[in-house]
Amino acid sequence: MACEDVAPPECPSIFGSCPTATWMSEPFMHLLSSLARPRAGLALLLALTLAFGASAQPAAPPLTPDRTLIEETVERAEALPNLRSLIVSHNGTVLAERALQGARLDRPTNIKSASKTIMSALVGIAIGRGVLQGTGQPIASILGPSIPSDADARIRQVTIGHLLSMQAGLERTSGRNYGAWIGSGNWVRYALSRPFVDEPGGRMLYSTGSTHLLSAALTRAAKRNTLELARDWLGEPLEITIAPWTRDPQGIFLGGNEMALSPRALHRFGEMYRMGGTIDGKRVVPENWISESWTPRTSSPFTGDRYGYGWFLREMHGHQAYYAWGFGGQMLYVIPSLGLTVTMTSDSTEPSREDNYVGQLHALVADGIVPALLPKPEDNTGSLGTSDPQPSEKPL
Repeated sequence: MACEDVAPPECPSIFGSCPTATWMSEPFMHLLSSLARPRAGLALLLALTLAFGASAQPAAPPLTPDRTLIEETVERAEALPNLRSLIVSHNGTVLAERALQGARLDRPTNIKSASKTIMSALVGIAIGRGVLQGTGQPIASILGPSIPSDADARIRQVTIGHLLSMQAGLERTSGRNYGAWIGSGNWVRYALSRPFVDEPGGRMLYSTGSTHLLSAALTRAAKRNTLELARDWLGEPLEITIAPWTRDPQGIFLGGNEMALSPRALHRFGEMYRMGGTIDGKRVVPENWISESWTPRTSSPFTGDRYGYGWFLREMHGHQAYYAWGFGGQMLYVIPSLGLTVTMTSDSTEPSREDNYVGQLHALVADGIVPALLPKPEDNTGSLGTSDPQPSEKPL
């Protein structure tokens, strides 16, 4: 029997063409021609110096990651008994790779509810290809035959977007309700028949039943199963292996749990999102879907972190981090403003919220990896005035 994830219940180069080059060319030609006239040449040189200093700043050198801090963070990570793998990359360059406790970076592992983030990508691709109409499409327009005749009328107001953001309003099938749900004879019908505990579009109600309805909708709309779609739409362009996973009694692949990806495959998926939905110059996910997925729509009642379409959001040292979270500590972090992608996999049988294990994983990123990519504070020795130091960010 599957173990449910109840934890959540988040210019290519700086050395481009100089925008002042065209502006500089004509004045310098006048300068050269006026050097024979000392006063005019001196005046023009002074004007150019002042103008250039005011309008153009030298390009900042590329940031060199603090390798010492990265190594210290990796040592902290290696001391966590539940951690199985860690991959850190900056602008596509791997800074650290570790496989622990007999794990392998190329071996598929159960990513638990990080599967919901994969499911979100599949929905975005389906919308881009016209398989689904959009996030405002009522789920009843696809799964109508599975809706019980005595179901609450509000079920027809539930949209694809509500399912993605966990705002369907239906009673959760996760947590203590998970066993009864997967023990039912029809997971889709069971999820659709849950009583409403909020209005569609209301508060966040984390439920794997919601993402399973998305898998059923994809299967019915595309007339292909979710595994085939995942392999075609993600596996092939990303050049990653996607193995079969759990199916419901009707043969629909479980949406939002139990997918198996290797740490390197999950990391490559994260890199694709960091680069706006492309990989190796190939478009995989529509660019607008990245921003749609990362737009906060609700907040987790458990952590307070914001939630979009399959992604959690939190700030780390002033930078927006987007992350996928699966039971036990299956984590994928993407921080585009720092060019950072971090993948962690853990023992999938141990809850990640016990002993604040997930907090320790957040802290590895927020207090170790992110600071290694931040500019070092300037030396203020000898300055006429000093300000009180700001308190360091608390572990997340």
